Amino acid sequence: MLWLLLGFAILLVGLAALWLLGERGRLILPSTLAAIRSGRTGGRRRGKLNALHGYVYSRWPNQYISFFINTLLPRMTPKLKRWWANRYHGKVLPTELAREIITLNHEIKRTDLERIIPYPTARDIVLRGPPNVVLLDCPCRHARANPCQPTDVCMVVGDGSFTLEHNPHTSRRITQGEALDLLQAEHERGHVHTAYFKDACDNRFYAICNCCSCCCGGLEAMMKHGVPMVASSGYVAQVDDAECIACGTCQATCPFKAITLDRVSVVDWEKCMGCGVCQGQCDTGAIRLVLDERKGLPLDVRTIGVATEAVAH
Repeated sequence: MLWLLLGFAILLVGLAALWLLGERGRLILPSTLAAIRSGRTGGRRRGKLNALHGYVYSRWPNQYISFFINTLLPRMTPKLKRWWANRYHGKVLPTELAREIITLNHEIKRTDLERIIPYPTARDIVLRGPPNVVLLDCPCRHARANPCQPTDVCMVVGDGSFTLEHNPHTSRRITQGEALDLLQAEHERGHVHTAYFKDACDNRFYAICNCCSCCCGGLEAMMKHGVPMVASSGYVAQVDDAECIACGTCQATCPFKAITLDRVSVVDWEKCMGCGVCQGQCDTGAIRLVLDERKGLPLDVRTIGVATEAVAH
């Protein structure tokens, strides 16, 4: 109990310092001041604590994620696992839908995404097309002794000024073309595109991560520790038995261990998250993704955008 009280005291002191600096001085960066102000909008203590939490997460992402992966995750209770997943979670994106976010050409602002993002918090989409993209060194890969390469694969989508100002040596702004090339390269490497939401980051979508099962903390949390952090894309892989040669490539590359070999490749419906990695790795074209609403609805900005325009009119 003593360490909890000490931690809470440190939290309050840090929050007070940030508040005073933001109000009375200009000793902090503009993006930090904006983050502090964003926590005031509700006028409630939880908003201010979320602002501080978001500051710590965004200011020191490598240390934050390393603590989560190496210290917190192995010790989580079932109740804490659910609490964490509700506040920090991802939605799998097939490559086509990830590309649609990057090439968005109109504004999207939606907060009623319950069927798309099946979590009680952090379900907002706020994007102005074409969105700005800031590339950040992946904190999950930096937490590993021998990480997959390259490491600069995390895309902060929207206003990435905080990331740029506070992590200038590990982040950079990229063009739309560079972002699309990166998505394709990561798809060809067999990595999963995931749209991440976090309540400390303004309660909304904030990044596209390109995840490998060996490094990603979110995938490890789900696969190894049973933390339900990642939602299905809304698609399921389907195998054409006539085209499948049972080469085993899809089984070896599936990040969710959803494919086994019999006479042909067999997809486990429960485990399949609809990422499309197997489709991209299949040389014979025997696998395709099919929409399956039992897995939830896709995070498709094209249909979200149509709904947004309908509401506006």
